[in-house]
Amino acid sequence: MSRALPKYNKRRVAFIGGAAAVALSGTVIAGFALAGETSRNGGTNARTLAGPGTVSCPDVRSKLPAVPATARAEVDRNLALLDTQIQEANKRLVDTVGQGGPNFVQNAILGPLKDKRVATVNRMATAIGRTAARPQGLEALAPCTLNTGGNATAATPKATPTKQAGGNTGTSGNAGNSGSTNAVGTISCPDVRSKLPAVPATARAEVDRNLALLDTQIQEANKRLVDTVGQGGPNFVQNAILGPLKDKRAAAIDRIAISIGRTAAKPQGLNSLAACTLTK
Repeated sequence: MSRALPKYNKRRVAFIGGAAAVALSGTVIAGFALAGETSRNGGTNARTLAGPGTVSCPDVRSKLPAVPATARAEVDRNLALLDTQIQEANKRLVDTVGQGGPNFVQNAILGPLKDKRVATVNRMATAIGRTAARPQGLEALAPCTLNTGGNATAATPKATPTKQAGGNTGTSGNAGNSGSTNAVGTISCPDVRSKLPAVPATARAEVDRNLALLDTQIQEANKRLVDTVGQGGPNFVQNAILGPLKDKRAAAIDRIAISIGRTAAKPQGLNSLAACTLTK
């Protein structure tokens, strides 16, 4: 003959059953949250409601003229590179959530991306221009925006078109930019002018223009060092100043080499001079 459970045992059974139900429902909720997190990482542009947004850039392919057969491979390679650059920028958006100050995305992601795109579209224009009319105005397609709607479709850039990316030649350019006694230091870059071969007369104007642009860029970088003191985290200078400067210098050096190479042997290895350092 079975005995009835004491009242306190019934209460205990009810409590245990309720706790199990709560734990079970908590597991379901947690599983749902994790599933949502996985979907965010499933693609370059996917995001959750709390995601950082995606980078939106103007379409370059549709703005190109007819591409000569001799330039097709180089143009296709650079169009693919534009896609890769956007994917990398979107990954950085996710990886750096919460870092830096209010201008971190512009300084460390959108700014460097614009510089890379300028260099890339300039290479396409140069490739086409070797055997056809060189397309003009492609640099206006370089700036990108942050689309917080999570959409990565092309958008009209909000920023004004930038001049062609350039950089600074080093020691000769540094002479006018060092001398600052503040604690932020100055930018030091390898000298480009002294590493150039004899410059053909036909290339002199373009080479001089890019060498001057290298000097201008180092002045701008040093000004940014002063203007942004205290901003961002420990990697701010590298991400927001030195990194973009390297990309600009690589583009300017590439233009110098291409210009010389039109009528003489194209100089090799100049891109090793692109990287700069912070000197305290």
